Amino acid sequence: MNTEKASLRQEIRRCKQAYTPAQLREMSHPIIERLLSHPAVSKAHTIAFYHSLPDEVYTHDAIERLRTAGKQILLPRVTGEGTMTFLPYDGTLEKGAFGIMEGTPTATTTLCTAEVFVVPGIAFDREGHRLGRGGGYYDRFFQSISHHPAPVTIGLCFPFQLFDTIPHEDYDLKVDQVITSSNFALAN
Repeated sequence: MNTEKASLRQEIRRCKQAYTPAQLREMSHPIIERLLSHPAVSKAHTIAFYHSLPDEVYTHDAIERLRTAGKQILLPRVTGEGTMTFLPYDGTLEKGAFGIMEGTPTATTTLCTAEVFVVPGIAFDREGHRLGRGGGYYDRFFQSISHHPAPVTIGLCFPFQLFDTIPHEDYDLKVDQVITSSNFALAN
């Protein structure tokens, strides 16, 4: 394991512990408002999201707002060891891998593509590099797909999760943009 990445994950974990879940949820509001007003999100018909954990930027309300506005929402579902897919969200969730709430597959579920992927991260840098939780699920997923045109990838984070640079490998997912409460950090 990369010790720089592990050290940064621990540092961010300590930063998050300085806040209550209610404070983190409150801190999420301006981030979500920036996301919802993003031109790519406004134009998209289908948006892939993540159903946030208590220590992440709170996405539950945004998912419902976009669904109510007629957008198709996709949520990740772990499909095997180290693999995941995105399935249409119909309002029903079930606890999946690692205690993360996932969409439920149905007999009529078909895999979908999205114009926008909103992805979680432990940390991001101003170039769009992303540090995940260490499982590599998003990295492997994006290596396995070939959408044309390529989807817009957007990372959401609290200001203390945004750095000038973070440790990264060639295979790590790099997002197109990072949104935090104080600014849009445009990736190259």
